[in-house]
Amino acid sequence: MKINQKQLYNWAKDIYPIHRSLTGEGVRKTLSYIKKIIPNLKIKSIPTGKKVFGWTVPMEWSINDAYVKDSKGKKVIDFKKNNLHIVNYSSPVRTKLNLKDLKKRIYSLKNQPKAIPYITSYYSKRWGFCISDEKLKKLKNDIYEVVIESSFKKGFLNYGEIIIPGKSKEEILISTNICHPSMGNNETSGIVVAAGLAKCISELKNRRYTYRIIFIPETIGSIAYIYLNKNKLKKRVKAGFVVVCVGDEKTYSFLSSRESNTLSDRAALYALNKYIKKFNYYDFLERGSDERQFCSPGIDLPICSIMRSKYGTYPEYHTSLDNLQFISGKGLYGSFEILKKTLEILEINFTYKNIYNSLCEPKLSNFNLRPPISFKKSYDYDKNLLNILLYADGKRDLIELSNKVKVDIFEVNKIANRLVKSKLLKKLSKKNGK
Repeated sequence: MKINQKQLYNWAKDIYPIHRSLTGEGVRKTLSYIKKIIPNLKIKSIPTGKKVFGWTVPMEWSINDAYVKDSKGKKVIDFKKNNLHIVNYSSPVRTKLNLKDLKKRIYSLKNQPKAIPYITSYYSKRWGFCISDEKLKKLKNDIYEVVIESSFKKGFLNYGEIIIPGKSKEEILISTNICHPSMGNNETSGIVVAAGLAKCISELKNRRYTYRIIFIPETIGSIAYIYLNKNKLKKRVKAGFVVVCVGDEKTYSFLSSRESNTLSDRAALYALNKYIKKFNYYDFLERGSDERQFCSPGIDLPICSIMRSKYGTYPEYHTSLDNLQFISGKGLYGSFEILKKTLEILEINFTYKNIYNSLCEPKLSNFNLRPPISFKKSYDYDKNLLNILLYADGKRDLIELSNKVKVDIFEVNKIANRLVKSKLLKKLSKKNGK
């Protein structure tokens, strides 16, 4: 089934309102929804309390309700109206506070008075509420009833994984996050675009690479996943992408890997330069998502990101303004398409070597590679063909060949395959990429 704009946006609308965190029922509900899109998705679990490198998988957190009532019984803050109203991972509380003390537990943004901020306290026991600064200023001197019905228990950190086998055991890793509640670009967009890519890859015939696609909580999820799969990842992953902030219609963004010249970087930059042209380039020093873990020293995976508005660069980021109106089907589909195009480039990106065993250029008509008469169109084709032969030295892969001869990579691939059939080129089986 072909992925389209409407389909991606409908998935986003369904996933957006689910209250997610690092752990808990919201994560499981999200994974169950993804499994409807990708039936072969495996939902896995890591027990709370497990040590993973220098981290510990936190206790499972759940919340039933949270509110603040004034003395007349009116709810002035209500978690059930917007799940960003609660500080994520808040401890349970039932108390009464005056306005001065209540304000110590409330977070707002003075420079964005209409926005509810997204605040977390995953690893220290705290509680609090988040509201718009506009609303905060309207609170009157009063005695307020404060209730947070939350709980912590031993349980699991859940994540989703699908391995889609190809001809090679070499892998492309695609990772996205499932922990943020009710934000459109960060993270709802990444979930639906990654799910769309998984569905598309599953239906692809004659896959060259094996694809490892994971849906994980940010930071602790990637750390725990790497802890459990480090040797496989280091041995098999040849390229990969963190899919995050891919839902709006603003300028595309690229975040490089730590080394900045991996196969992933080169394929992504080729696609962006060729098909998007205008985009913002960010060095790895400006990282902020799970590429921090995948590219860390000792792990050294070749992971980069293609995004729309990069996290932290747009004012709606980590607020209630990053909503379903901030993203669109067009934005989601554009990101899906450029990532899909990048994967297609990786699939065809072999290295070729000229094996014509004579001096000077070959007479193309001897190999049925040109018509008996010459005209401009055939001249241009002959030039491209001979240029590819000239630079196919067994060192340049198809991305480099395409950049060198200034011909689209998919056209270079067609010509290279013709030259292989004519026994003028040899496709090398050695590992490509830099």
